[in-house]
Amino acid sequence: MATVTVRERVRTSKGFNLALATLSSVVCFWAWTSIAPLGVRYRLQLDLSSAQVSVLVAMPVVVGSIGRIPVGVLTDRFGGRIMLTLTLLATVPALLLVALAGTVGVYWILVLCALLLGVAGTVFAVGIPFVSNWNELSRRGFATGVFGAGMGGTALSAFFTPRFVDWFGYVPTHLILALLLIMTAVLVWTCMGNAPSWVSNAQPFVPKLVAAAKLGVTWQMCFLYGLVFGGFVAFSTYLPTYLRDIYDFDLTAAGTRTAGFAAAAVLMRPVGGILADRVGPKPVVIVSLCAVAVLAWAVNLRPDGEIPAGLTFVAMASALGLGAGGVFAWLGRNAPPDKAGSISGIVSAAGGLGGYFPPLVMGATYNATDNSYAIGLLLLAGTAAVALIFTIFGVHERPSRLAGPRR
Repeated sequence: MATVTVRERVRTSKGFNLALATLSSVVCFWAWTSIAPLGVRYRLQLDLSSAQVSVLVAMPVVVGSIGRIPVGVLTDRFGGRIMLTLTLLATVPALLLVALAGTVGVYWILVLCALLLGVAGTVFAVGIPFVSNWNELSRRGFATGVFGAGMGGTALSAFFTPRFVDWFGYVPTHLILALLLIMTAVLVWTCMGNAPSWVSNAQPFVPKLVAAAKLGVTWQMCFLYGLVFGGFVAFSTYLPTYLRDIYDFDLTAAGTRTAGFAAAAVLMRPVGGILADRVGPKPVVIVSLCAVAVLAWAVNLRPDGEIPAGLTFVAMASALGLGAGGVFAWLGRNAPPDKAGSISGIVSAAGGLGGYFPPLVMGATYNATDNSYAIGLLLLAGTAAVALIFTIFGVHERPSRLAGPRR
């Protein structure tokens, strides 16, 4: 009887549910980005070109992005507890298939398995509406920012995955991560609870998506999130390769620095949400986009020396994290609660797809003669400048008309 009482108590705890959702996101992000830190290993093992590596590391992003759309709709219907459990468990066989494909050493099989691993990336479309329902409008920026910090799994992946391979071996590393996914799924299923305000929305799939697509806020946030979160995903997945090509780091050194990049973005994402609650999301996003445009140009200059280069990349990560927190706080204010899952799924998909194409562009435009990624970086700077102008003149906050009452 006492055990049941404790379980019910934690299931109705706003803070506990936010922490558990964030933990789920951390573990899923680790699995989702587990291929990128080993990109150099796969490149040497399979004798791959830069373009082939960029395709491989980008593959999980495809399913992780597109899959967020139906998963967001299903979250509106079944709730976060069920969907987070299923997402964690569905990632396990995909991860084990990647381990098998990497052992076999056939490139096209590894690419196909990497595509399946994208299921882990759909966690975002589950967690955002889940934590939004647990928090009042004035605290949704904070809540979504904390949950968004779950992308810190990228930092853990960059830091620990290559080290685990050195310490335990390639296949055992994937088995350890699979066990972590299963343990988290059990914890979510037994201890998590949906918000008291949550009500199942069983409307048909297509009409829900059509209704969400008709809202201007959906496409405005898609564009902005595609840039800021997509930029984070792109840097996180391709940075080990970039650091090897430009600065001649080995696998472990590149992974360590990528972990630092991801950690900076993770720390700034809740800050973006908190600032959006206090001063409004628009100023936060404007500052972020200004910084991204300037810093993309600075990265292109290839700052020399550990400290100048490190500070430049940390500043870029901070700007992207700040913007991601600001954009989802904006979405939390402007999205109708009964369409939160659908809109979050579409916007999250845009963010993931925003991270899919840049690695392909970076690989395709790499100038081996000059050892330069200038084209890709200048394209980022230009896109950030366009997004900045769009944010200033084209995006407005209208919570009174769009947000509606909480369920």
